[in-house]
Amino acid sequence: MEKSINFEFQDCINEVLDLKKVDPQSYSPLVLAYIGDCVYDLIIKSMVINKGNKQVSKLHLETSHYVQASAQSCMMRVMQEHLTEKEHQIYKRGRNAKSVSPAKNQSITDYRRATGFEALIGYLYLNKEYERILELVKIGLENLWKEGE
Repeated sequence: MEKSINFEFQDCINEVLDLKKVDPQSYSPLVLAYIGDCVYDLIIKSMVINKGNKQVSKLHLETSHYVQASAQSCMMRVMQEHLTEKEHQIYKRGRNAKSVSPAKNQSITDYRRATGFEALIGYLYLNKEYERILELVKIGLENLWKEGE
């Protein structure tokens, strides 16, 4: 099992597309959030489709519940106590980054916390810490499910 989780999809992308290796520390927090948003979206979509075949509109509706800034913000509140010092530093850089796009139908607090969340996911992805991403996302999702009861 350990071997299959560590299959390096990212390495495969880099090799096939002949991409250079870049230090994740060199990226701005908003670039980390940009890739982190994609990674988190893929995790959630994988989880949603695993529940069974549905109309795409229903899949989208369920997915949007998890990927909106307010949900990510809620997840981040409980995840913070599980972060390492380095992870917390990356999260804070993302949270405090000045974004050009305004929060859409979300509070500025939720939007900034969600940006920090996505920056952290992006950083961990670029560092190939896939299991850590899933561990933190699971903690956050369990909190969301608990609050939804």
